[in-house]
Amino acid sequence: MYNTQHTTQGKKMNAYSLRASILSQAQDILSSQYHQEYERLRYLCDRDDQVDPKTVNWPKMPTTEKILEEAEKLYRFIQTK
Repeated sequence: MYNTQHTTQGKKMNAYSLRASILSQAQDILSSQYHQEYERLRYLCDRDDQVDPKTVNWPKMPTTEKILEEAEKLYRFIQTK
């Protein structure tokens, strides 16, 4: 049987809190990746006109499905450790 209580900074987390935390982490990870790629491309477009903004494959904001996929990966990692 799995222990359903995890600790974070000395506090016990119930299963709901753990899932909410993992979901938030997944959203933060994907949002950060999106913004990094967006800023990288924007920099290239602004810098000496090396890249035409009309031809750039701009990143898309993470969808709910992608966030849930990332959260599931994080949750599987936690379950195996």
